[in-house]
Amino acid sequence: MFAMERVITKRQRELLAIIYEYIKDTGYPPTFEDMRERLNVSSNQSVLDLLDKLKQAGLIKRNETVARGLTILRMGYDALNRPPLAAFLGVTSAGAPIQSFEISGEWKTLSKDIARLDENVFVLKVSGDSMINAGIDDGDAVLVQTKKEFVSGEIVYAQIGDEGTIKRFMSDNTPPYVYLKPENPKYELIPFTHEMELKGKIISVLKSNYWQTVK
Repeated sequence: MFAMERVITKRQRELLAIIYEYIKDTGYPPTFEDMRERLNVSSNQSVLDLLDKLKQAGLIKRNETVARGLTILRMGYDALNRPPLAAFLGVTSAGAPIQSFEISGEWKTLSKDIARLDENVFVLKVSGDSMINAGIDDGDAVLVQTKKEFVSGEIVYAQIGDEGTIKRFMSDNTPPYVYLKPENPKYELIPFTHEMELKGKIISVLKSNYWQTVK
């Protein structure tokens, strides 16, 4: 932490805190106008210079092709000594697949032990009881880590066309070979098809305001 304080200036820290609070309060990163007003500066260039320094220090990620394309990285949360944030994207099923929908403007605070995941996480609320034997109950919030490669046995968020579901991903030597497995015996296996896409691994479930690891 002491080394971080030597890297980031007071003004850079001020802008980083502005970005954090704006995301936490509104659900979106601030615009240049928002940052100018809160920094009490008159030009976008002043903001841009500070953003470039924060980016070079590895504290934020900036996508110049996307409006409000700012993301605070792990070192940024460390520099502020604030808990990381993850976007709450909507509701998905732990039962029969249902259509997922976006809930804009909501963010969940994460514990520091998962800050290492940087920005590649989002939160979904669970609807249904197909994963109760894995400790994921109806109404729980789960933390999803986006990834491209999956291992048999992992609990995943999968999309089937326009619908989403949470199940255990399985790959066996016997039929149906590759499939999604519920953790409730009243639900049937879902054979994997070309319409399915695994979007992320479920790594934590929120219980009594505490994030618990899923297995």
